[in-house]
Amino acid sequence: MLNRRHLRVKVLQSLYAYHQSEKKDLKAYEKSLIQSVDKVQEMYIWMLSLINEVAQYADTDATAMSNKYLPTEADLKPNLKILGNTFIQSLNKNKEYLAHTKKYKVIWDFDPELTKSLFATLKASDDYKAYLEKTDDSIHSDKDIIKFIFKKVILKSSIAEQVFEDKFIYWPVDKDVLQALIAKTFKNFAFEEPEKNKLAEVVVNWDDDREFIISLFQQTIRYDETFQEMIANKTQNWEPERIAMMDTLLMKMALAEFMYFPSIPVKVTINEYLEISKEFSTPKSNSFINGILDKILAELKADNKIKKTGRGLME
Repeated sequence: MLNRRHLRVKVLQSLYAYHQSEKKDLKAYEKSLIQSVDKVQEMYIWMLSLINEVAQYADTDATAMSNKYLPTEADLKPNLKILGNTFIQSLNKNKEYLAHTKKYKVIWDFDPELTKSLFATLKASDDYKAYLEKTDDSIHSDKDIIKFIFKKVILKSSIAEQVFEDKFIYWPVDKDVLQALIAKTFKNFAFEEPEKNKLAEVVVNWDDDREFIISLFQQTIRYDETFQEMIANKTQNWEPERIAMMDTLLMKMALAEFMYFPSIPVKVTINEYLEISKEFSTPKSNSFINGILDKILAELKADNKIKKTGRGLME
């Protein structure tokens, strides 16, 4: 699921796009920010659908093999065990999954060669051959082959990688979240009765998370000039153009949390943005951001401008 760090990254991406754009349409970027979270849900459904498509392709492949000019006995009597896989059957009966595939118009017709290629890889694997020969099947063993399709077939495919990268602009960033969602789905699908098996939740408390990301986005922009002046006062020995834009945005977001998010502890804010900087900024950004924020924080505390309540009081 998307945790607060992932959500902060979504805000960072939106702020970067906002500042790079000539048209400062705040509402449009807020809408885009909300959509970026929904895109994670959409990506998750597309991936579940692709797993399903690969499994279902066994039937298409069997028809093609039986229609060969000189089919073998094996071609005429294919093992279609995977079509009865409990995970696949449960997924195809899951009302939430079916509703989302309809909502996002999930159809793989635009790239028929992808599923064919992925199934060919699966069919040639020792794991699939062992699965077909296995007789003491269980929910666990049925999920194992689906995990193999996801981890060793789809995620290892450069073609699948390109398809998702083309379809989802933040695929490189959201890929880790997707893997966690799929892993959670495997864990959730533990029952024989399909109605008991639930999809993973992309966000647990969307009302709170939605308010958090919109408020963080708004406050960072609303006090942009104030935050810029605070940062400039502590970086007088630095030429402005030498300070990475990502570093500046991360510090402004942190300042917004210091001053306008009373329930978030200062230490949590600092740790979150230092971790984000490791992935999205320069190798030296971590220590640079930490040093500047420490100096500003000391002044804010001295001026009694840090007002924390409840959980925010934790040190």
